[in-house]
Amino acid sequence: MHSRKLTDTETLDRMANVLRTEAEALDLMASTLGAAHLKAVSLIEAMEGRLIVSGVGKSGHIGNKIAATLASTGTPAQFVHATEASHGDLGMVTARDVCLVISNSGETTELADIITYSRRFAIPLIAITRNAESTLATQADVTLLLPQAPEACGIGMAPTTSTTATLAIGDALAVALMERRGFERADFQVFHPGGKLGAQLTRVDALMHKGEALPLVSESTAMPEALITMTAKGFGLAGLVEDGRLAGIITDGDLRRNMATLMNQTAAEVATRNPRVIRSGTLASEALHEMNNNKISALFVLDDADHVVGLLHIHDCVRAGIA
Repeated sequence: MHSRKLTDTETLDRMANVLRTEAEALDLMASTLGAAHLKAVSLIEAMEGRLIVSGVGKSGHIGNKIAATLASTGTPAQFVHATEASHGDLGMVTARDVCLVISNSGETTELADIITYSRRFAIPLIAITRNAESTLATQADVTLLLPQAPEACGIGMAPTTSTTATLAIGDALAVALMERRGFERADFQVFHPGGKLGAQLTRVDALMHKGEALPLVSESTAMPEALITMTAKGFGLAGLVEDGRLAGIITDGDLRRNMATLMNQTAAEVATRNPRVIRSGTLASEALHEMNNNKISALFVLDDADHVVGLLHIHDCVRAGIA
């Protein structure tokens, strides 16, 4: 191995060439989608068990990611390493499953046992390979061919274009299955309760204050009593309610505007009418956007009948990791 220092310009050129080579391969693959891909989607959609994804080497790494993407988007999936399958893990594969086996050459020796097992027990087999004449392709019920495109590395051997294409077709399968099943944001959150994704998909109902914690007063409430409610609840505001519906809101600004006569007024005389609100079931990220855009710190949450069911403060969103 010898080294030659590339200039910065040459380095960027090499990197750009990799991206163009892989992008061209994806364009080529997109243009060849057809009956085999539809059959693969139908087999996975109709299965009663799980999609068993298998491969070795770089194909194994990509397969692991494909299985994770499918599982997180509503398609039960599990990665089984082909070598481990030969040493007992074939017991994880049942007649209710579908196998998705990945090999660029289609002749990877370690895949023999899982291929044979799927044929013996009539388990549907989907292949992802570049070699239409390979053992894997000829044994499979459905073969999804990778494009005949060069690897993007300088020597044309390191898995680059082929792994990108494999990952992309896995994503395409996952998204197609999502949409055929009507998989939505709420379903996605079930599989992503933690981290940034979970936070962004949290609904106001999960964060809002409710019941006795709500700072609510009636229209006839005297302002000295309303002030006690505002102080005790700790939100710096109070909601004016009539028959359970929000009729207005009292904020620090309303208190300052009425300072001269405040202690002799009722809540109805001080409150601002038609305040901004948020609906139950709304994403907390949308509520935060509303608060930031209007420079307010809290929103009352209303149900479909306009009844007050909660209060969301901007600090609740911050604590939940929503930004």
